[in-house]
Amino acid sequence: MSHRHGPRRGPRADMVPEIAAAVGFVSSLLRTRGCVSEQQLQVFSGALREALAEHYKHHWFPEKPFKGSGYRCIRINHKMDPIISKAASQIGLSLPQLYQLLPSELTLWVDPYEVSYRIGEDGSICVLYEATATKPPSSYGLLTCKNQMMLGRTSPSKNYIMTVSS
Repeated sequence: MSHRHGPRRGPRADMVPEIAAAVGFVSSLLRTRGCVSEQQLQVFSGALREALAEHYKHHWFPEKPFKGSGYRCIRINHKMDPIISKAASQIGLSLPQLYQLLPSELTLWVDPYEVSYRIGEDGSICVLYEATATKPPSSYGLLTCKNQMMLGRTSPSKNYIMTVSS
Protein backbone atom coordinates (compact mmCIF):
# COMPACT_ATOMS: atom_id res chain seq x y z
CA MET A 1 0.00 0.00 0.00
CA SER A 2 1.81 3.11 -1.13
CA HIS A 3 0.75 6.56 -0.08
CA ARG A 4 1.83 9.13 -2.62
CA HIS A 5 2.64 12.35 -0.94
CA GLY A 6 2.44 15.53 -2.94
CA PRO A 7 5.38 17.92 -2.84
CA ARG A 8 6.64 18.05 0.71
CA ARG A 9 5.34 21.14 2.36
CA GLY A 10 7.19 20.36 5.53
CA PRO A 11 5.44 18.89 8.55
CA ARG A 12 1.73 19.19 9.26
CA ALA A 13 0.95 22.82 8.77
CA ASP A 14 2.28 24.02 12.11
CA MET A 15 2.62 23.61 15.82
CA VAL A 16 -0.18 26.05 16.58
CA PRO A 17 -2.56 23.80 18.57
CA GLU A 18 0.23 22.21 20.59
CA ILE A 19 1.87 25.51 21.44
CA ALA A 20 -1.52 27.07 22.18
CA ALA A 21 -2.26 24.26 24.63
CA ALA A 22 1.09 24.65 26.38
CA VAL A 23 0.86 28.44 26.54
CA GLY A 24 -2.74 28.32 27.71
CA PHE A 25 -1.75 25.94 30.48
CA VAL A 26 1.14 28.06 31.78
CA SER A 27 -1.02 31.20 31.56
CA SER A 28 -3.80 29.49 33.49
CA LEU A 29 -1.32 28.63 36.24
CA LEU A 30 -0.35 32.29 36.48
CA ARG A 31 -3.99 33.35 36.35
CA THR A 32 -5.09 31.21 39.30
CA ARG A 33 -2.91 33.18 41.69
CA GLY A 34 -4.63 36.38 40.65
CA CYS A 35 -1.57 38.62 40.84
CA VAL A 36 -1.25 38.95 37.10
CA SER A 37 -3.69 41.10 35.13
CA GLU A 38 -5.45 39.80 32.02
CA GLN A 39 -3.56 42.32 29.96
CA GLN A 40 -0.22 41.06 31.32
CA LEU A 41 -1.32 37.51 30.63
CA GLN A 42 -2.01 38.38 27.01
CA VAL A 43 1.44 39.86 26.58
CA PHE A 44 2.98 36.88 28.37
CA SER A 45 1.05 34.39 26.22
CA GLY A 46 2.11 36.12 23.03
CA ALA A 47 5.75 36.24 24.11
CA LEU A 48 5.73 32.59 25.18
CA ARG A 49 4.02 31.52 21.97
CA GLU A 50 6.66 33.24 19.85
CA ALA A 51 9.52 31.94 21.96
CA LEU A 52 8.28 28.35 21.75
CA ALA A 53 7.65 28.52 18.01
CA GLU A 54 11.18 29.82 17.56
CA HIS A 55 12.68 27.25 19.94
CA TYR A 56 10.89 24.32 18.30
CA LYS A 57 11.33 25.45 14.71
CA HIS A 58 13.94 22.88 13.74
CA HIS A 59 12.96 20.34 16.35
CA TRP A 60 9.46 19.35 15.30
CA PHE A 61 9.00 15.98 13.62
CA PRO A 62 5.32 15.04 13.20
CA GLU A 63 6.39 11.82 11.52
CA LYS A 64 8.44 10.93 14.64
CA PRO A 65 6.53 12.72 17.39
CA PHE A 66 8.93 11.80 20.19
CA LYS A 67 12.12 12.72 18.43
CA GLY A 68 13.47 15.81 20.16
CA SER A 69 10.96 15.50 22.99
CA GLY A 70 13.61 16.28 25.60
CA TYR A 71 14.65 19.40 23.74
CA ARG A 72 11.05 20.64 23.60
CA CYS A 73 10.26 19.73 27.19
CA ILE A 74 9.57 22.75 29.41
CA ARG A 75 10.88 22.12 32.85
CA ILE A 76 10.77 23.79 36.22
CA ASN A 77 12.58 21.92 38.93
CA HIS A 78 13.76 24.47 41.41
CA LYS A 79 15.29 26.02 38.30
CA MET A 80 13.07 28.13 36.07
CA ASP A 81 12.81 27.20 32.42
CA PRO A 82 14.59 30.02 30.55
CA ILE A 83 11.83 30.30 27.95
CA ILE A 84 9.23 30.92 30.65
CA SER A 85 11.39 33.38 32.56
CA LYS A 86 12.11 35.30 29.37
CA ALA A 87 8.41 35.63 28.52
CA ALA A 88 7.67 36.58 32.13
CA SER A 89 10.29 39.31 32.09
CA GLN A 90 8.27 40.98 29.31
CA ILE A 91 5.52 41.65 31.84
CA GLY A 92 7.89 42.55 34.64
CA LEU A 93 7.68 39.31 36.60
CA SER A 94 10.89 38.57 38.47
CA LEU A 95 12.24 35.08 39.05
CA PRO A 96 11.24 35.05 42.73
CA GLN A 97 7.70 36.02 41.71
CA LEU A 98 7.60 33.26 39.11
CA TYR A 99 8.70 30.71 41.69
CA GLN A 100 5.81 31.80 43.88
CA LEU A 101 3.30 31.66 41.04
CA LEU A 102 4.30 28.39 39.41
CA PRO A 103 4.74 24.89 40.81
CA SER A 104 8.32 24.23 41.91
CA GLU A 105 8.22 20.91 40.04
CA LEU A 106 6.62 21.04 36.62
CA THR A 107 7.36 19.17 33.44
CA LEU A 108 5.50 20.04 30.26
CA TRP A 109 5.99 17.86 27.20
CA VAL A 110 5.08 19.54 23.94
CA ASP A 111 5.12 16.90 21.21
CA PRO A 112 3.40 16.72 17.84
CA TYR A 113 -0.20 15.60 18.48
CA GLU A 114 0.18 15.51 22.24
CA VAL A 115 0.85 17.98 25.02
CA SER A 116 1.00 16.64 28.55
CA TYR A 117 2.29 17.75 31.90
CA ARG A 118 3.26 16.46 35.29
CA ILE A 119 3.35 18.44 38.50
CA GLY A 120 5.69 17.07 41.13
CA GLU A 121 8.36 14.47 40.51
CA ASP A 122 6.05 11.51 40.97
CA GLY A 123 2.79 13.13 40.01
CA SER A 124 0.46 11.67 37.41
CA ILE A 125 0.84 12.74 33.84
CA CYS A 126 -2.18 14.63 32.53
CA VAL A 127 -2.86 15.17 28.87
CA LEU A 128 -3.67 18.75 27.87
CA TYR A 129 -4.04 18.26 24.16
CA GLU A 130 -4.27 15.17 22.08
CA ALA A 131 -4.82 14.78 18.37
CA THR A 132 -4.39 11.73 16.29
CA ALA A 133 -3.35 12.21 12.72
CA THR A 134 -6.78 11.02 11.65
CA LYS A 135 -9.27 12.69 13.94
CA PRO A 136 -9.37 16.44 14.35
CA PRO A 137 -8.74 17.62 17.89
CA SER A 138 -11.97 17.91 19.84
CA SER A 139 -10.99 20.76 22.09
CA TYR A 140 -7.60 21.69 23.34
CA GLY A 141 -6.80 23.51 26.51
CA LEU A 142 -9.25 21.20 28.23
CA LEU A 143 -7.59 19.41 31.09
CA THR A 144 -8.40 15.76 31.04
CA CYS A 145 -6.88 13.82 33.83
CA LYS A 146 -7.94 10.49 32.47
CA ASN A 147 -4.43 9.23 33.03
CA GLN A 148 -4.67 10.04 36.68
CA MET A 149 -7.27 7.31 36.94
CA MET A 150 -5.33 4.85 34.84
CA LEU A 151 -1.91 5.37 36.28
CA GLY A 152 -2.63 6.07 39.90
CA ARG A 153 0.69 7.09 41.37
CA THR A 154 2.50 3.91 40.51
CA SER A 155 3.95 4.46 37.07
CA PRO A 156 6.01 7.61 36.62
CA SER A 157 7.17 6.33 33.25
CA LYS A 158 5.86 8.45 30.43
CA ASN A 159 6.37 5.69 27.87
CA TYR A 160 3.66 3.67 29.49
CA ILE A 161 1.05 5.98 28.02
CA MET A 162 2.55 5.91 24.58
CA THR A 163 1.63 2.28 24.09
CA VAL A 164 -2.06 3.13 24.04
CA SER A 165 -2.24 4.57 20.56
CA SER A 166 -0.45 2.80 17.80
